Amino acid sequence: MHDFHTHFIPSEVLEWIKDNQHRINARWIVNEDTNEESLVINEKCRIELKKNLINFDAFLQGQKNAGVNHSVISPLPQLFLYDSVSISTEISKVYNQALAQLVAKHPGKISALATVPLANPVKAAQVLNEAVKFGLKGAIIGTGLGKRMLTDPFFKGFFEEANRLKAILFIHPLTNNDPRLKRRMMPAIIGEPWDITVCATDIVLSGFADKYPEVKILFAHGGGFLPYQIGRLEKGYEQWDVVSANLQSPPSEYLKRFWYDSVLGSKESIEFLTKVVGEDRVVPGSDANLSLWESALNISDKGVHSLLAESVNIQ
Repeated sequence: MHDFHTHFIPSEVLEWIKDNQHRINARWIVNEDTNEESLVINEKCRIELKKNLINFDAFLQGQKNAGVNHSVISPLPQLFLYDSVSISTEISKVYNQALAQLVAKHPGKISALATVPLANPVKAAQVLNEAVKFGLKGAIIGTGLGKRMLTDPFFKGFFEEANRLKAILFIHPLTNNDPRLKRRMMPAIIGEPWDITVCATDIVLSGFADKYPEVKILFAHGGGFLPYQIGRLEKGYEQWDVVSANLQSPPSEYLKRFWYDSVLGSKESIEFLTKVVGEDRVVPGSDANLSLWESALNISDKGVHSLLAESVNIQ
């Protein structure tokens, strides 16, 4: 069993954060009940530094206990730090090199994805190239930058390089700032899948898959609400030229050209996703929360094999 959606922070990255705490406005909070630390950056995000997130032995043991024999580790989205190109570039290089070293020390047990300074697509392409040379399999990126969607021509250079490298690009939600969601934990419950829904819908309707056929897009959280609403996209495709203009096939066919993780929280949701996109397009993931793992245990390996075909070598 593989885990395609799990996160880890290497010690080198934690050291970089401490050394640069004033540049990124970092502070630490200790929970008196659990004695665990949380890291707050720029007063925007809070990261609970749980043992399996920062201790690699604990990470491996947790995965082993869940029946996972290979993990594809992703950098933590809260540490993308896209607001500053220089800072994002620095932490990307530290993070990527540290993950590459872990992969080299644990062949067969883990693989990893890079992080890149997405706010500068030229630098992002360079960092991705370096990371692939280190042995990483692609990159994890956010759903865009502010009002700029990933289909914006601004990102063209980055996606051209990812296409040339046949890289995996794992698209992960960012913080949802809709003021209507600022209660009852809605940013986490529906904000993250909503962020993925908007990004994934835009990518499908843009004809992205035809422009960059070698890029392997993996959407977090099962593609958000998009698979559930594919009927509305199909109707739009039939009725409005503005929807169909960039497409060579109906939207439902494009859905089957991307991949989706199983972080949905229920077996029934995973079964529906598999029915819509095909079992060769769904891969297991825990989101570093192994309590979700039970619902993913019966996922076919077809999605793993199709995602990894031609571009990567993960055992």
